[in-house]
Amino acid sequence: MLRALTTFGYVGLLRPAPGTWGSLVAVLIGWAIEHWLGFLPLVAATLAVTALGFWSVGAALRDRPGEDPSEIVIDEVAGMWLALLFPAFGFWARGLSMGVDLPMVWPGPVAAFLCFRLFDIWKPWLVGRADRRHDARGVMLDDLWAGLFAGVLSIVLAALYHIVLLRMMA
Repeated sequence: MLRALTTFGYVGLLRPAPGTWGSLVAVLIGWAIEHWLGFLPLVAATLAVTALGFWSVGAALRDRPGEDPSEIVIDEVAGMWLALLFPAFGFWARGLSMGVDLPMVWPGPVAAFLCFRLFDIWKPWLVGRADRRHDARGVMLDDLWAGLFAGVLSIVLAALYHIVLLRMMA
């Protein structure tokens, strides 16, 4: 069960780039949660997967100290859902769902995914600092920081997209 949890239903066993697969599956599931259940269930799911991630990664690394095995992708899910909360909150605050009008909506989740992958690979500032920790907290925190930075940047990019789209429609 621990392996199924840390690999997010064995998505982490997909090759190549299990982290990217984990992020891609996470954005699709996160979008579905928000679309069909709402923003607050996405917040609850993000908190739950983050808590489970800290616990399960800690348990998985007990026998492998100093490692960050590539098949562990629950950290990618937590970070991706954190990034996705930013555009989801923008729609929720306006009384909308991320699944209402695809040309207007998808830039948020797509931007969140692309920005998350950028920060997760590039590892600037606090992301890199957390990544240098060789424990469960480091494994989880580097993706949570990447998710936070990605969420903020995705809001900026989505706003720019909507400004351009509205000008083209006018």
